[in-house]
Amino acid sequence: MLGLKLLTDPRWATIAEGNLEEILTDHAWCEQKAASNAISLITNNSEHEDLVHELTAIAIEEMQHFQMVISIIKQRGYTLGRERKDDYVNQLMKFNKKDGSRNMAFIDRLLFAAMIEARSCERFRVLSQNIQDKELAKFYHDLMVSEANHYTTFLNFARKYTVDVDVEKRWKEWLDFESDLIRSYGRKEQIHG
Repeated sequence: MLGLKLLTDPRWATIAEGNLEEILTDHAWCEQKAASNAISLITNNSEHEDLVHELTAIAIEEMQHFQMVISIIKQRGYTLGRERKDDYVNQLMKFNKKDGSRNMAFIDRLLFAAMIEARSCERFRVLSQNIQDKELAKFYHDLMVSEANHYTTFLNFARKYTVDVDVEKRWKEWLDFESDLIRSYGRKEQIHG
């Protein structure tokens, strides 16, 4: 799915469902960070009008998702906890190339975003297919579709705006790195944990 080399064990959904307040809080903050990432890409690459347009829509949609998750938290009598560190994302960030050209950094940031969206999409699929809570299963199915669109958008922009990067080769490197990284995750009630 989405080129990911290692899929999430469906038993992770049981871990997530065992502490819905925690998974929902973690999810809310993931949405906020995704919006911030889109805004950062816009800020640093505003010369690309189509990117600005598309990523503005994504940033708005991610904040709408943030608001939707917060509403679910409130409806269920939970409390939105403090922002969570996302070790998975922090490890991916370290894989970003920072010592090349401006274009290399731009393309890698797009691939970084695509990777996170791909894994989020895959995790939402696992939740939608494996949790007992029918309301949340439908919610995560709907978000899975949205994340797949975001993944495609970021990957397509990387392919469009590359100047000095073999995007397909670099994307394969991202997929290889992520498959090794994700082996350490899937044991916590976190979207990427």
